[in-house]
Amino acid sequence: MATEEAAARWLLLLLLPQSPHRKQLIFALLLVLLLLFTSLQSLHCYPAAGGGYSEQEADRVAFLPGQPRSPQVSQFSGYITVSRQNGRALFYWFFEAQALPSQKPLLLWLNGGPGCSSIGYGAASELGPLRVSRNGDGLEFNKFAWNREANLLFLESPVGVGFSYTNTSSDLTKLNDGFVAEDAYNFLVNWLDRFPQYKDRELYISGESYAGHYVPQLVDLVYENNKDKMANRYINLKGFIVGNPLTDDQYDSKGLVEYAWSHAVVSDAIYERIKKACNFKFSNWTDDCNEAMNSIFRQYQDIDIYNIYAPKCNPAQTSKVAAVNHAFEASDQEQFSRRIRMFSGYDACYSSYAEKYFNKPDVQTAFHANGNGMLPGKWKVCSESILRSYNFSVLSVLPIYSKLIKAGLRIWLYSGDADGRVPVIGSRYCVEALGLPIKREWQPWYLNRQVAGRFVEYHGMTMVTIRGAGHLVPLNKPEEGLALMDAFLLGKQFFTHR
Repeated sequence: MATEEAAARWLLLLLLPQSPHRKQLIFALLLVLLLLFTSLQSLHCYPAAGGGYSEQEADRVAFLPGQPRSPQVSQFSGYITVSRQNGRALFYWFFEAQALPSQKPLLLWLNGGPGCSSIGYGAASELGPLRVSRNGDGLEFNKFAWNREANLLFLESPVGVGFSYTNTSSDLTKLNDGFVAEDAYNFLVNWLDRFPQYKDRELYISGESYAGHYVPQLVDLVYENNKDKMANRYINLKGFIVGNPLTDDQYDSKGLVEYAWSHAVVSDAIYERIKKACNFKFSNWTDDCNEAMNSIFRQYQDIDIYNIYAPKCNPAQTSKVAAVNHAFEASDQEQFSRRIRMFSGYDACYSSYAEKYFNKPDVQTAFHANGNGMLPGKWKVCSESILRSYNFSVLSVLPIYSKLIKAGLRIWLYSGDADGRVPVIGSRYCVEALGLPIKREWQPWYLNRQVAGRFVEYHGMTMVTIRGAGHLVPLNKPEEGLALMDAFLLGKQFFTHR
């Protein structure tokens, strides 16, 4: 107020005829007005006391051990509290866009599992600008990183995955799709408070595999909460994109079987047995159906179910790797009695690289992770305990698709066509079940004068395939993956001619 009063007094003096020191007064008035303007600007540019900028800078990562010196990467990582009462916090890793970050949208990425880390897979193995090197000793720059097109945010969710933690152990017994969506929503709101420059930015949500559940349910929650204009929690949500997504139990299971048979993984006899024993419309399978489905996974033991034409990763058969393989076999057997579940994109080689790197004390210190050794054990790419205890309460997210399509959001589904775990056949069944009219017929799209995949555009959503990619499209086909994201975010047309 003192500044405004001084300006008023000097203005009155200027209005008096023959006022002495007129030039000095004019200069002083201009200086006061400049100070006043700067003060008002600061109120608009910065949050109120206790706001996000100091916390934001505290999360800045200057340099990670083994990180290449160039190009420079603007990155942040740390914890966002989602429940103060329970002491529950989720860990994130954020990269600003490589160029013009103030003009690029915000893209949130989620990995599935349930129980797998978006840090270990999405960020460090697939689409982030810094990938863990093959020996796990350092990082390599990824020239096809998706932060070429967006400000890229990775979240370790649900709680108990990776570095995310809770001080209330009973939280880990309550995990289901609804719980995960609520935590992810609270994370987003609180993260935007810490990074207020992104509050009005266009937001897109993405993910793969079991994130086929996480993503549309989080989008639905944001969409519903945006209706409350008084809540002051509006998020500028524009759409979502999911890759090789678990979507509907009936169609995904049917697609898994037909893909295994049509790609010569199982015999005609097994295929006919499953058709007779299994009715995928029901979630509780008979013993005959469970055993018949088990026979498919036995055939996949010697090849990579997530990328059926790729060489199988065969690391040195240490006791650790053998134990992991045995655990997965046991896990599959137990889950068959309900529905088939396996980790999203599990690969013994890539997980071992990431686990070696992110368990280094100097990495965790630079990464603002695991302060005071809060984790109960070592950091892992995937949590087997979460997979075993997760409550699979949602059988289909297709009704959410129908709702969000009517809301006018941009919705894409993509599928690597060499994935046997969540194959393209099941995803086609899911999309066709929505009954959408076709806008552009199924046709090839091209990159570097080669067929990169196929796509079909409906009134309301788009489905894209990536030729030769497995479950982890950005890892298997990084250039195609970036072209896909470029088209999605910018609304570009695919090249449909060589």
